[in-house]
Amino acid sequence: MARVKWRRSAEWTAFLRQALGVPGGDGRLGVRVVAVNEQGRERLHYVDPADYRCSRLAAQLADEWVEYVAVTGLSASASRDYVRAVDLVCSAMDGACEEAASLSLESADLLPLLARWERTLPASYQEGSRQAGVAASCVRVLIVRREDHSERGLDESLARFARGRCLTPWGDSSERDEFSRADKRALVKAAWQEVQALEKRLADGWSLAAQGRHPDEGDWLHVPDLLWGLSRGVIEPRQIGDALPPLTAQWPDALREMVLRADGTVAKRRARRDVILRLLARLYPTNLDLHSFRVLLVDATGHASEEVTGFGAQDIEFLPKGVRLTLVKDRASRVRHRAFRDASEPRNADQGEVSASELLDGPRREVSAIVRRLLAVTEKVRERCPEVSDTLFVRPSLVYYDLRFGRWNSNMQGQRFTDWLHTAGVTVDGEAHIGRLRKSTKVEKAIVSGGRISVAADDHLEETFAGHYAQGTTLRILSGKVINTAQDHWFQQAVEGPTLISSDAVEITEDSERLQALGLDREQADGIVQGELDMGVSHCKNPWDSPFSPPGELCAVAPLRCLECRNAWLLPSHLPQLMLFAEHLETVRQRLDPKTFTRLWGQSYTNLRAAMDERTEEEKALARKHITAGEVSLDLPLAAHVEFDT
Repeated sequence: MARVKWRRSAEWTAFLRQALGVPGGDGRLGVRVVAVNEQGRERLHYVDPADYRCSRLAAQLADEWVEYVAVTGLSASASRDYVRAVDLVCSAMDGACEEAASLSLESADLLPLLARWERTLPASYQEGSRQAGVAASCVRVLIVRREDHSERGLDESLARFARGRCLTPWGDSSERDEFSRADKRALVKAAWQEVQALEKRLADGWSLAAQGRHPDEGDWLHVPDLLWGLSRGVIEPRQIGDALPPLTAQWPDALREMVLRADGTVAKRRARRDVILRLLARLYPTNLDLHSFRVLLVDATGHASEEVTGFGAQDIEFLPKGVRLTLVKDRASRVRHRAFRDASEPRNADQGEVSASELLDGPRREVSAIVRRLLAVTEKVRERCPEVSDTLFVRPSLVYYDLRFGRWNSNMQGQRFTDWLHTAGVTVDGEAHIGRLRKSTKVEKAIVSGGRISVAADDHLEETFAGHYAQGTTLRILSGKVINTAQDHWFQQAVEGPTLISSDAVEITEDSERLQALGLDREQADGIVQGELDMGVSHCKNPWDSPFSPPGELCAVAPLRCLECRNAWLLPSHLPQLMLFAEHLETVRQRLDPKTFTRLWGQSYTNLRAAMDERTEEEKALARKHITAGEVSLDLPLAAHVEFDT
């Protein structure tokens, strides 16, 4: 269990802050502390070497951790990973060695213990978990960092071990699938509806506030007066809480309705706080409201959540037909300047409403329209927190009864993405994660670009697209359809052979009109009846349209490939030539190895045997008499008597 501790007392916080100024060193066994920012709030993480018997080892690792966080500016979650790793390895060393107090990074005895810890670490986690690999990697990073400073003691074998291959497997990570098209449409439609509801709520709230006055001059239980005071910052939420009667039954109906639950009851313990939150929600967007804008921006831009929530007013440049945004992706350490063009002329800023028909027929995906509306709804909040300039996603928050304005927290308890889905009335299949929406837009881009990865992977490496985004269900289905279509095409080409006229229908071959009924044009039917299209082993309905020769040129492979050609018509009169051709193929089959024969003549041989099986024994006996009498011959090109086994 990680030794990340949170204390609310001012004395404890003051102690930790004082510890930050104490000089480090192996001889100091005091608390090691770092301060990191998370959602604009300072978090204090610490490691106390005195909690472990191997206190010297814990102090050395903690010192490296403190410096590493300071130099790299690690996030709060990453810092916690290192604290957890130090706790895990030091706790394990305490239990594995009776002389744990003597262990340190200079000790050669640490190497076998550390190696055994890495090998056994995954047993403490569920199968496939990545946490064991993260912990082992963090410890190795701290050891390697110590080696980079030559003045600090470190066992050489331990240094080589730290730079070697990790003995703890990283586990498996399951890729999130993209939202289905139906789920995505529902998300975008609900987001637009929520934005419209938010804009109407704020407009009504500020209009109501304009009708009020200072509560001291008016009434502390009158909603317009309370909104007037909050909107101008002349009263504090605590004053409202103090002015409310102790019993909600004594409240005016307008205030009481704000805290009524679906079943008609009131949560009495938090009724005052809930009223204040409802009043603030009439003036400013809440943490939950901003999820709608994130959904719309991820869908419209195709960029990651951290990018679309991480640009400020100074990062926006409106163009005549769109907007240019400066997007920062911390994970990839990349800054991009992207222009997003509108599909049509952008409407006037005063014409901000999206009509019902647009919502039903297809929600707008113009980035400029979304950004303008986000600027409008957060304008009042940004005026109250000018120090937050790197994001438009700002909102008020109530810390106890203190009103604060700051950046958005997407993971705030009770106001996460899943809570927004519930509020918006949207149900999705699978995990409710905003990253799935990003993957949906990447899949669409891949489809529109015809599968060109260079286009779909325009904001990350192609390897990232192939390994992460190309595994979505939609692309797999499309890929399967393409493969099946190609296979069907070539299968049809392979099995589509000559047309066989049975002996029972021999009279058809003498009737031009009946041949036309089978799909031949008049000229082709007349040519077959008159014998003008006889190619040796079959008739050819169009020797100038051969699948084996360029269009318009005379077929160059007849009669060797006639039995593989869709233009061939096999008549009962061709049986003697077919029997001679069968003898020729049998000779070739004896001369070539099976694999080569199948590759060169397999389809012809198969079609020939199928045609021969359609003839009766009496017909075959009569055909042999014609062959013996010398009345029939088969003319084959010289190349047919030479086979190259290559």
